[in-house]
Amino acid sequence: MGSVTTKKHPNGLDYVEVNTDLCQARIFMQGAQIDQFTPTGKAPLLWVSEADDYQIGNGIRGGIPVCWPWFGMNGVEGFPQHGFARTRIWDLDSVKMRDQLVDLTFSLKISEHDKQYWPHDTEVKVLFTLGETLSVSIVNQNNTDYEVSLTQALHTYFPVKDIHQLKASGFSQSKYIEFGKGPYKQPTDDVSFDKETDRVYTDLSLVQHLHTPEGTIEVSRENSRSAVLWNPWIEKSTRLSRFKADDYLSMVCLEAANVLEDKVTLAAGECHILTTHIRWV
Repeated sequence: MGSVTTKKHPNGLDYVEVNTDLCQARIFMQGAQIDQFTPTGKAPLLWVSEADDYQIGNGIRGGIPVCWPWFGMNGVEGFPQHGFARTRIWDLDSVKMRDQLVDLTFSLKISEHDKQYWPHDTEVKVLFTLGETLSVSIVNQNNTDYEVSLTQALHTYFPVKDIHQLKASGFSQSKYIEFGKGPYKQPTDDVSFDKETDRVYTDLSLVQHLHTPEGTIEVSRENSRSAVLWNPWIEKSTRLSRFKADDYLSMVCLEAANVLEDKVTLAAGECHILTTHIRWV
C-alpha cells in the first residue's frame, strides 16, 4: 500500500509526496519537477544542491527539470533558456496506484503570455511511474493542421560521492558536440571526468551506466537518440546560481533528450513520447 499527498513547501511551492513500500518521492507542481526519488532500502537516485532555496519562479537546481519546448538557448533575444515549462505551474491530472506502482500525470496549459514563445496548439504532459525504478515521460500532441518542431530534455541530476571516481559507460560508436565544436567521434565506451564536460551526444545507444563506488545507476531512454552529459567543474561552478562552488564534486547530469538532428517534428495530429528510466543495478 501507499499514500499520495499534496503538501506545501515552507517557501510556498506546492508538491506531491509519494510514499509506498517500493519508494519515496516528491514532485513539485512548478515545472512538474521531481526532486526526490529513493527506492526502499537504497540510496537516493536524484541530487539537489543545498544552495537551492526553492523559490517561486526559479527552476530547482537538481532533480529533473523539464526543458521544453526547446533545449538550451532559443536564439531569440529575451526567450528563456531551456524553455518556459520548468518555471510554470502544472496541473496534476491523475493519480493511479497499481501493483505497488504509482502513476501520476501532469499537464501544462499554455498561458496567453507564453503564447509569445509557443503559439502552436499542442498539448504537453509529463508522466511519472514510481516503483523500484523511476520512469519519466514527456508527451507531446500536435493538435494543429501543420507540422511543429521542438527540442526537449529531462535534465536529470545524479548524486556522485566523488566525481573523480565516476565512470560513465555506454557511449561507444556515438558522436558529440562540445562547447559549440564538433561533431567528434566518441573514442571509447567510457567517459571519466577531470575537467568541465558539456557534451551533446547523438547516435547514442539507448542505455548508459554511471559506475560509482556506491553502486551502478542504469539510465535508459525511449524515442531518443540524443543525450546530454554535463559537469560544470571548478570555474563554471562559481558562476552558477543556486549552486555551491564545490557542488561539481557530488553531481553529474545525464539527460534524455531530443536535440540537434534528433529534434521532434510532429505532423498534424501526431504524438511523440520521450521517456527515461532510472534505477540502481
